[in-house]
Amino acid sequence: MADKEATVYIVDLGSSMGDCHNGRTESDLDWSMRYVWDKITTTVAASRKTWTVGVLGVRTDETDNPLQEKGEGYEHISVLQELGPMNLTSLRNLQALIKPSDTETGDSISAIVIAVDMIERYTKKLKYKRKIILVTDGEAPIDPDDIDEISAQIKDCGIELVVLGVDFDDAEFGFKEEDKSTRKRTNEGLLKKLVDKCDGLYGTMAEAISELETPRIKPFRPYKTYEGELTLGNPQEHKDAMSISVERYFKTHKATVPPASRVVLSTEPGHSQAAEGDAMEGVEHTGQFAAVKNARTYKVNDPEAPGGKRDVEFESLAKGFEYGRTAVHISESEYNITKIETTKSFTILGFIHQEKYEPFFNMGEACQTVPQKFNEAAALKLSSFIHSLQELGSYAVARIVTKDGKDPALILLAPHIEPDFECLYDVPLPFAEDVRNYQFPPLDKVITVTGNVKYEDHRLLPSKELSEAMDDYVDAMDISTWAKDEEGNRTQEYAAVEDVFCPPLHRINQVVRHRAIYPDQPLPPVAPILLKYSNPPEDLVIKAKTKLEDLIEEARVKKVPPKAKGRREKGHKPEPISGLDVDALLSQPQNKRKKIDPGNVIPSFKQIVEYADEEHEIEDAAKQMGAIIRSLITDSLGDSGYDRAIENIGVLRDTMEKMEIPALYNSFLRDLKKRLLSGELGGDRRELWWQMRGAKATLGLIDKSVFEHADVTPEEAAEVCATSKY
Repeated sequence: MADKEATVYIVDLGSSMGDCHNGRTESDLDWSMRYVWDKITTTVAASRKTWTVGVLGVRTDETDNPLQEKGEGYEHISVLQELGPMNLTSLRNLQALIKPSDTETGDSISAIVIAVDMIERYTKKLKYKRKIILVTDGEAPIDPDDIDEISAQIKDCGIELVVLGVDFDDAEFGFKEEDKSTRKRTNEGLLKKLVDKCDGLYGTMAEAISELETPRIKPFRPYKTYEGELTLGNPQEHKDAMSISVERYFKTHKATVPPASRVVLSTEPGHSQAAEGDAMEGVEHTGQFAAVKNARTYKVNDPEAPGGKRDVEFESLAKGFEYGRTAVHISESEYNITKIETTKSFTILGFIHQEKYEPFFNMGEACQTVPQKFNEAAALKLSSFIHSLQELGSYAVARIVTKDGKDPALILLAPHIEPDFECLYDVPLPFAEDVRNYQFPPLDKVITVTGNVKYEDHRLLPSKELSEAMDDYVDAMDISTWAKDEEGNRTQEYAAVEDVFCPPLHRINQVVRHRAIYPDQPLPPVAPILLKYSNPPEDLVIKAKTKLEDLIEEARVKKVPPKAKGRREKGHKPEPISGLDVDALLSQPQNKRKKIDPGNVIPSFKQIVEYADEEHEIEDAAKQMGAIIRSLITDSLGDSGYDRAIENIGVLRDTMEKMEIPALYNSFLRDLKKRLLSGELGGDRRELWWQMRGAKATLGLIDKSVFEHADVTPEEAAEVCATSKY
């Protein structure tokens, strides 16, 4: 059963709450309501009917509460929101009622008595988390009589009392208000006494508001991913096989960002399609939005139908699996047969030494396996198995099927032992198809052209001095004990997991809560705690600065000029690091290249374009590149030359885009398509065009979305790539 909560907020609306104190620019009421609105909007966002909210106003101009007929002491206390589920509409209605009154009297302790009565009547004897939160500035008279009886009633009802005072003194938080009135000082003592008697919480509002920016982790109920037997061997065939009754739960599970529903602003105030029974599923109806429903249609080509397409029903669709450029049909009955039949099981396949396990084999979220509840025999068996793995320094490899018909998975079981808790942690393992094996050159040695192996004294290998400088810098940037403890010593871990929050998740929650309360105000800035770990600690960077400078000096790090975009003007080329005047050398007639070298196509093409004086020289280079590309395709045996041709096409496109001459490339591509599809380039070369269509983002026409002065629209570029006609 879901947790049930009943919370009553008591808000002081007296005239003194409309004033500003202690250098604040907003009234005490608006400042205090930051905390109240944050708590209420969190409840509204949860959208759980068992989380109920009630709101009482104390020091209101009117009197409206269920105990007002019992005599004096309950005047100027009003029920602003009856205890019950809260939604956005009731939140809007409540906002209109929260404003300072013209009244200076109203007993906060009497309001607590009314809140207790509201909770008792609503929750009866059912299991609820009961809470009363009082927000006041303590400037109104309070009757100290019957405090003992009231505190006893609060404890008997299992209610948690929280008192937050505006500018209340709090030695632990380090706040003390100067020039405090005698009445406020007395009331603080009375409220503190009441809270102590019923074991509640007492604090200053400044501390509560300062903690609002700290994200609150949503509590999750344990979810069983598996419940059954963990086996080693087959218990049905072998009596000595191991079988343990276990339960498996998530240990890590990715928290998802709240999704957004599609809505549209209603064109007619006060009217919505939702009123006609078409309400958006899971979205509360408001007059500001009209319902949006998705509709999907399926069409097939039919020359005889209007428009050349005909609608088909969803029921008539069949499964077709891609097979090359075609689809292979498998009927629904055959598809069920092709699925591997599996039964629920959790079986250990073998064991592996811990040092032989590679960390990159971890494929995803971790789970934990514990013995079945209230099963002492299972707990004893699993504990023995866990301790055996720990003593032998081994992991277990297991196959798990969480439900009948589910795909099997391989997992690695690792022992975990604490003084009061033992379990098996597991992570999914990859199958052969999941592993990507790439070959990279080694970092600790260099193999020369002649086959010699060098481990030192090479420009691609770090010297001893460079390695030592890097070691010193890494040690200087160590954050494992950089956080300060209570005594100010750096002994705590910096960026512990429990302190690192997901920025996108909590930023969206922050913005949604703010917009729900203040729909017309600009969005608030990002909370500093969400950006805390975006960069290293500033004091640590300062401390390691000298080590970094030593590392830069040893590594001979030099600033590389930024890569220029677009056509460069003469006289604005960056100066080479070597100091040589490369432009002067290459501009000499005897050194200036005019023809592209077929054996070194791309570098020679780029050199001609880079040092061209006139635009016709660039055009000539583009024509030469086009001729080379067509030659590669024509001379290609099968698809052997396609990769080089595609690489050259990509270089030609990038160069023409940077030189701001898209027309040269676009005309080349149109001509190439015509030649490919007509068979002019050595026969049927349509396969190459299919490959180029798959990379249209890097090989397609240069349109206006890429270069605003291009003469091709994105639609025209897409049509050229999509069609197989010339």
